Amino acid sequence: MRKLLPALLAAGLAFAPLSFAQAQDGQGPTENTASEEAAAGQDASAEAAEEGHAETPHYPLRHPEQLNWSFAGPFGHWDVAQLQRGLKVYKEVCSACHGMRLVAFRNLEALGYSEAQVKAFAAEYTVQDGPNGDGEMFERPGIPSDYFPSPFPNTAAAAAANGGAAPPDLSLIAKARAVERGFPTFVFDLGTQYQEAGPDYIHALLTGYDQEPPQAIAESLQPGTYYNPYFISGPALAMPPPIGDDQVEYPDGSPQTVDQYSRDVAAFMMWAAEPHLAERKATGFVVMIFLVVFAGLLFAVKRRVWAGTAH
Repeated sequence: MRKLLPALLAAGLAFAPLSFAQAQDGQGPTENTASEEAAAGQDASAEAAEEGHAETPHYPLRHPEQLNWSFAGPFGHWDVAQLQRGLKVYKEVCSACHGMRLVAFRNLEALGYSEAQVKAFAAEYTVQDGPNGDGEMFERPGIPSDYFPSPFPNTAAAAAANGGAAPPDLSLIAKARAVERGFPTFVFDLGTQYQEAGPDYIHALLTGYDQEPPQAIAESLQPGTYYNPYFISGPALAMPPPIGDDQVEYPDGSPQTVDQYSRDVAAFMMWAAEPHLAERKATGFVVMIFLVVFAGLLFAVKRRVWAGTAH
């Protein structure tokens, strides 16, 4: 047995190179053919790219402009007047198609409204409640503890009324829709506390409907869609231009333009998505100051305690 094992091992080593060579010979034509086809495909792709037929578009086609917001930076704060104008734009324009199911009427007191004003504002909406004593649902005027109702009874009804696509809820839209800024910009964003990509996108989208599409894109647009180079999911979207100049009246005398409307409603959407943003930044600044002072005190105590100890 001891002599048989070395003999089998030697025979295997002897025939292994021959088997490997035969396997290579058998697979050679297939591999060469695959390599030639891959090379041909790459050449064809390169030629198509040179002709402009194989370029893969990346959306959005244009990146939103970085705007100046009052809530930007580590010392950001809310512009209450702007938020009130944004609420007005949402109520008179956006609420016809979009809901805000995560924002309660009582939260509007943070925008400078009194309790009586919030009650009057909530009463303008009709809210479904129930069941009652007979087991049926009923409708009643809204109260401060209610949330902004959806304009449609359900998602299917919303999609049916809007060409098959249900309008998104706007409660968290300012945090959910943000264009990636890429490297190395996002590295600097850590120091500047930049988190306004969502409002920048909302403003760019609302003001980007007047752009003319390139010829290649214009030929591929689906009927019933509207070209917008700032749309994050494609070259066009089904939502028509939602607002125009002088559509919403501002009692404070602010410009009644699409640009101003877009800025105001984008700021309001940011507040709706993160209402405690300004307080969080103020708390964070105090915490950083405390940590710096505390580190200095620890260093001074360490020097004091170990001053007489030989190192």
